[in-house]
Amino acid sequence: QVQLVESGGGLVQAGGSLRLSCVASGFTFGQYTMGWFRQAPGKEREFVASISYIEDMEESTVYSDSAKGRFTISRNNDMKSVYLQMTSLKLEDTGRYYCAADRTYYPRTVVWEYEYWGQGTQVTVAS
Repeated sequence: QVQLVESGGGLVQAGGSLRLSCVASGFTFGQYTMGWFRQAPGKEREFVASISYIEDMEESTVYSDSAKGRFTISRNNDMKSVYLQMTSLKLEDTGRYYCAADRTYYPRTVVWEYEYWGQGTQVTVAS
């Protein structure tokens, strides 16, 4: 049974930092590109960051424009985990953050390209 379990969300003041984690099970983690998406109330789910992995090669990452320079995605294949380090958080970063997995060796930025999804973790940035 495939599972993606996110954690690390919470309430943080603007300018603060949070680190989200996602633990995967039920599939061969190293064969999957991992992504983070977020969804604010009343808005569509949007891409945040993606990281791919090919054994013995450098990982590839892609970020949304809003995440570039502030967020860092990383993965630990031994731990079957993917992380999102978020810094300099803004009010507009508020939303539910979802971890997703797609069986490919390249970063993915589109919601429908991902095969598996977690339940999400809430991030609320307050002024």
